[in-house]
Amino acid sequence: MAGDEGLNLGLLLFIPYRAMEGRVFAGLAEAGFDDFTPAQARVFQRIAPEGSRITELAEQAQITKQSAGFLVDQLERAGYVERVADPSDARARLVRVASRGAAATPVAAAIVAEVEAEWAEHLGRQRIAQLRQHLTRLRELTDPYR
Repeated sequence: MAGDEGLNLGLLLFIPYRAMEGRVFAGLAEAGFDDFTPAQARVFQRIAPEGSRITELAEQAQITKQSAGFLVDQLERAGYVERVADPSDARARLVRVASRGAAATPVAAAIVAEVEAEWAEHLGRQRIAQLRQHLTRLRELTDPYR
């Protein structure tokens, strides 16, 4: 498109991400998960299968521990997560995905797959594979939690 050559790479990466995010949240709302926010998702998507501590979630989401705790409180009240005892430390608690979160996850995943299929149709399978390969390699520089 005309004028796109002046956009920096960060913005060119962000625009499609936001488009996908908007589709995911619209689809979640349509499926009855209309009480889930992007800020909550930033924490939710970082929960390890066995559970995560608030401090880990805060660090990975690059937010304060207080903000992570606030978002987890909201997610817990809505039934997306639960707090459980940490089997490795009786004083600590883990945040785990709860039943409502487990139900929302495949809805979001299906929408992501749909968007990726549309992008592959638009760019072609080879270009999408190359894009994925290049972005995966870029994570070596940009993602300390890869």
